[in-house]
Amino acid sequence: MAVVVCSPRAARVAASASPSSSAASFVDAARLRRDADIAAVWSEGMRIQHALFALRARPNGLGVIRLAVAAPRSLGRAVSRNRSRRRLREAFRTAIAGLANGPGYDVVIVTRPEAAATPFPDLRAAAATALASLGRRVRTA
Repeated sequence: MAVVVCSPRAARVAASASPSSSAASFVDAARLRRDADIAAVWSEGMRIQHALFALRARPNGLGVIRLAVAAPRSLGRAVSRNRSRRRLREAFRTAIAGLANGPGYDVVIVTRPEAAATPFPDLRAAAATALASLGRRVRTA
């Protein structure tokens, strides 16, 4: 009979069996964290509406896209909101990774209930479409 060890050390060893790639991580510099920055995007940013999310963005002059994702309480309990936030953040992270370096933006995304049931490839495609639309709007402005 095998002995199962349950300890913090054993948990770290088990978790390290499938380490995530650091190249694919969402770095802290790409997160929009300060309330003042988020408020500035919300009040001054351009809007892009999508069936899965609402997006507001404004140029930041940093050459990097910084992202904040919000999920309103109307989406349900915290577990549902957090999952929706994580899925949308990952969809945008992969879409941003596929972009050529360009001007930086501060982006605030508010998830909608439809995003929770949407397959991830569709969510990723929607994120890429929204970022492309953002780029077109800035070039024409």
